[in-house]
Amino acid sequence: MRKPLVAGNWKMNKTVAEAKTLVQELIPGLKAIAGVERVLCPPFTSLSAISALLEKTGIGLGAQNMHWEASGAFTGEVSPQMIKEFCGYVIIGHSERRQYFAETDDTVNKKVKAALAIGLTPIVCVGESLAEYEAGQTKSVVTRQITADFNGIEAALADRIVVAYEPIWAIGTGKAATSDGANAVLKDFIRPTMSQVWNATIAQNVRILYGGSVNAANAAEYFHQPDIDGALVGGASLKVADFTKIVEAARP
Repeated sequence: MRKPLVAGNWKMNKTVAEAKTLVQELIPGLKAIAGVERVLCPPFTSLSAISALLEKTGIGLGAQNMHWEASGAFTGEVSPQMIKEFCGYVIIGHSERRQYFAETDDTVNKKVKAALAIGLTPIVCVGESLAEYEAGQTKSVVTRQITADFNGIEAALADRIVVAYEPIWAIGTGKAATSDGANAVLKDFIRPTMSQVWNATIAQNVRILYGGSVNAANAAEYFHQPDIDGALVGGASLKVADFTKIVEAARP
């Protein structure tokens, strides 16, 4: 059985003080939910403070990005070691990173390898744009991304990877993919591609999340699908009641 995972991607929101208040309000509800891996991904500036708050709660902490090099002249970047000091998870290859910051499948691949090498769990994002979706290119896009992003990664490390399918046209737009449609992408495109990269057993064991306008009202629809193992949640993760309901909906 694949354990459900729900991660909240706060993006560029919340000062340290605001982040601490939000986490303090989230902890009681999230701690009470068993059987679901819960992860909060605030901005870099809040990682230290939130790490202290989450100690012994069973709630995981993740970063939203990282560089693949251990150190060096990379102004403004954060290394895997810096992330590992506070976090167990890191989001890699989010569509906003690909769209606004020139992230490529090559850099995603380097970051995934660096995350695995230091013991972090990478949450690797894939998904097609609106133009690609309307042109019927979903299969070719996610197949290319999965193949390139996991190129050269040993099968023995694959079970530590989490994939997040986020159709770009659904992120922050309120236009979520249907639960059947999202599940079909996982079942018919993503898992078969992972079977080719590694093998069929691994493809069935890797957890795949859905992301893109997930909210308290529609989360259960996705979690009832057999191939969807949780969610990468954006805006709703900043709302205590909504995020708690989403995590509750993922409980087996």
